[in-house]
Amino acid sequence: MKYNIPMALNKSGRYISVPGKAYRAFNPSRLPPKLVIDNDINSLLVLAHELLGQINQLSELIPNKKLFLSSFIRKEALFSSQIEGTQCSLIDLLDPTIETNANMDKLDVVNYINAIEYGINRLDKLPISSRLIKEMHKILLHKIRGQEKTPGEFRISQNWVGGKNSTLKTASYIPPAVDVMNECMSDLEKYMNRERNEYDILIQVALIHYQFETIHPFLDGNGRIGRILIILFLIEKKVIQLPVIYISYFLKKEQQDYYTYLNGVREKGKYEEWIKFFLKAFIKCCEESIMLIKNINTLIENDLALINKTKANKNLKIVFNFVIQNPITNITIVAKYNNMSFNGANKIIRKLIALNILKIQQNKKKFKTYCYAKYLKLLKEE
Repeated sequence: MKYNIPMALNKSGRYISVPGKAYRAFNPSRLPPKLVIDNDINSLLVLAHELLGQINQLSELIPNKKLFLSSFIRKEALFSSQIEGTQCSLIDLLDPTIETNANMDKLDVVNYINAIEYGINRLDKLPISSRLIKEMHKILLHKIRGQEKTPGEFRISQNWVGGKNSTLKTASYIPPAVDVMNECMSDLEKYMNRERNEYDILIQVALIHYQFETIHPFLDGNGRIGRILIILFLIEKKVIQLPVIYISYFLKKEQQDYYTYLNGVREKGKYEEWIKFFLKAFIKCCEESIMLIKNINTLIENDLALINKTKANKNLKIVFNFVIQNPITNITIVAKYNNMSFNGANKIIRKLIALNILKIQQNKKKFKTYCYAKYLKLLKEE
């Protein structure tokens, strides 16, 4: 069944009665819609691209990109998971024992981190596609709530959006039926991989995010995968060099407006209003990222200068680089991942404490943890 959408309601699609069912599902129109690009949108685009240019210039100055990026990926994972109701804090996420002692909420975020990193690495060999989306979804739902909802596979039954204990009768939104959903995802994949597009790349990513959320191809995890797609698309199209933009924070901060603007497209075809909201959130995100990159760069440079003034600074640098990526840690973990003896790691940590780089974070008799406190303060400022 080919989904030709009558335009009786609005340009974004319409609700269609599902054969043999007592409900109607929304059938979205294909991308791209015909948009009115006004002065407000153009002004937002100009500012957004100026900020992206600054971000890419700053990214070139990051001394150890792999270590640096973990902070941004963790923040994006945390905020995106919190939108879905996950109860987890940044300190929880940085717990050095999280892999072995994580509860379901922590695992939600750990899986999100793994899914983002997997998707970014996979872009070297695979374009953004249904295949890649399914692979990330399988990682996202590994051993957590929702693992019974066919991880890594598009749904084969109807889903819906609504409050707790809602049903198809009380749902606030019903995505397309399964046969239409599969066609929609095929069309979305083609749109994401078009070589030419009549709209700016940031308008494209706003449309892609809306369309994916509207299709809702999974029984669970659609919101998180939809937000990962924002990052992947920008990286694949070389708009950003590194995943240093955590837009989920701003979508979480304006969560009610976020849902209102998405529904505004479905119900009234207000693509332009959604695009303006998305661009404003994106600009705020860029501004925060620029500030954070600058502040972290300055902090690391200052602390490296302290280390360079000490004797035997080679091992100090090794551990310092490790704590940038793992700002809450303990002696056992430092020793294990840096090929040091326990006593050797202990001496290095004590030197870093003396330099006011590390502080004792938890002081239990048999288990001490240490933190890069100034670094954590920057990460937690939001």
